[in-house]
Amino acid sequence: MNSSSQDLLSTISIAAVGSGVVTSFAVSQGQSPLTALFITGIATSFAVFCRRSGLV
Repeated sequence: MNSSSQDLLSTISIAAVGSGVVTSFAVSQGQSPLTALFITGIATSFAVFCRRSGLV
């Protein structure tokens, strides 16, 4: 695996875990699990977009 692939995988992993923690709390408070997964996916996609475009 090259450096670029590892960087992308690292970005996806960190973003998914971070947003997953927040949405897990929201599910415990009564939010729909499907909505939580959608929010996690959007947050992860946004993090990858920001990383690839050089904003972060």
